[in-house]
Amino acid sequence: MTNKVYIIGHRNPDTDSVVAAAAYARLKHLLGKKEYIAARAGKLAPQTEYIFKRFKVEPPEYIPDLIPKTEYYMSGEYSSVDQDVPLWNAVDKMISTNSSVLPIVNVDGTYQGLLNYNAFALNSFKILSPKKDDIFLTSIKLIEKTLGAVPIVEFNADDYFKCSLMVGDDDADSFKSLLSEHKSENIVVITGDREDIQKMSIEAKVRAVIVTKDYVIKKELRELARENKVSIISGHDSTVATAMLVEYSSPVSSMADTKILPVKASDTVQKIRAQLAQSPTRCLPVVDDDFKVIGIISESDLLHEANIQVILVDHNEPQQAVEGIENYIIKEIIDHHKINTFATRIPINFINKAVGSTSTIIANLYRENRISIPKDMASILLCGILSDTLILQSATTTEYDVLTAEYLSNITELDIKTLGNDIIKSGSHIDGRSAEEVVHQDMKEYSENKFKYSVSQIEVDSTREIVERKKEFLDCLEQERKSKGALFSALLVTDITKLSSIMFLASDPKFEAVINFPKRDEHIYYMKDIVSRKKQLIPLLSELTAKVN
Repeated sequence: MTNKVYIIGHRNPDTDSVVAAAAYARLKHLLGKKEYIAARAGKLAPQTEYIFKRFKVEPPEYIPDLIPKTEYYMSGEYSSVDQDVPLWNAVDKMISTNSSVLPIVNVDGTYQGLLNYNAFALNSFKILSPKKDDIFLTSIKLIEKTLGAVPIVEFNADDYFKCSLMVGDDDADSFKSLLSEHKSENIVVITGDREDIQKMSIEAKVRAVIVTKDYVIKKELRELARENKVSIISGHDSTVATAMLVEYSSPVSSMADTKILPVKASDTVQKIRAQLAQSPTRCLPVVDDDFKVIGIISESDLLHEANIQVILVDHNEPQQAVEGIENYIIKEIIDHHKINTFATRIPINFINKAVGSTSTIIANLYRENRISIPKDMASILLCGILSDTLILQSATTTEYDVLTAEYLSNITELDIKTLGNDIIKSGSHIDGRSAEEVVHQDMKEYSENKFKYSVSQIEVDSTREIVERKKEFLDCLEQERKSKGALFSALLVTDITKLSSIMFLASDPKFEAVINFPKRDEHIYYMKDIVSRKKQLIPLLSELTAKVN
């Protein structure tokens, strides 16, 4: 059963990607589907951070990767048992819940050990063995719980002691002799209606007397027990059955397999496989960062589908998706870019429209589902459209984007031009930011034939500062190119006041040899009227890449 569906954009997400995830998750919630969770695969860009803070919207959950982890496969239902529960009750719980293992926890849920049938079988052998040591750990309260017995007289019921068990079915003299050989403070005597044995035991100040078959102990013996601080317990079973059950009254913690260590929910599946193989039951408890038990993982769980699925927004290319995406079922794709190869295991809903922004598509999905767009969602969706279309001036802008922006502006009472200028300026400042941060802020990776390359983009209101730092940016791009084994890495710097760009390029010499763009400086090119990476720049770069041998 699927527990979560992550709605997530591409790596190094831009505003449109993050907004689309947040707004689509909210739509799903309004449709009653609470398992959908907005996520992001990278750090928020300054512009995106500004938008979410301005409109008081919680950003999507940060998920750096989707490499298979324990939490994605562990069983959703599990039982645990308190460490002070009697062994007999714990085993009964295992049977009633059909559990092969039972994590043992303390009062706050912290893992203490594991009870499994292997550990129980070994313990049973010790109990049933005629050569066993009669001494075992228990308490008066645990004995009462195990037997379902009634306390008649009770002292220090919760204190643990090393119990030595005696059955009072011999003649009085023989029993008295046996009694004298043991330390009375640890003896628990089991007897029936033998008043002589009861009195003798109480006078010897044993720890407790268990009277079987609901036999009513006389008043004077009860009073004698109080004087000598001897607990009296009234049981329902026969002497033989009682003797057997009492030995299972040890706290389950004393029978725990403490050699089986838990795994964390965040541990990768690859990491826990060896540990699972070494577990006698091929099961392991799963704990959170506070060591509290939150589930069970078994080898068979790893054969099933993960308990998460994924919806991709604002991209449909594997190389742009969050790492590990190939391990999960993709339910939907909502995008406005060119369609690339992305195999899915099941038929999916694939919405791809030639518009300027994924936020445009999401806004209209609210309308198609007849769901009123909450004002905070309408606000960030409008920001997503204006960001991705450079305030409706980019070559990718369509009439559909314009009409949707006007609709959202009407809902939010936000002026399109004023808001657009605010959000563009919020992301255009590079003062105090490293070249690496700027390059990775909105970077996308591509593949053309046998070549890989990356193109980053930033919008600024002046290219002066970034040109002054050209060496820093070109060095960063070269480092990125070499680390990925790419043909080139580029940074498109778009001047929002002139609606043109310059392009910084770190390249294999054979690629730069085929470039015919106007050169502004060494490895820097002037891109007149180019503002859209998707619709204008990438087609040009793709054409040039095809010329490289």
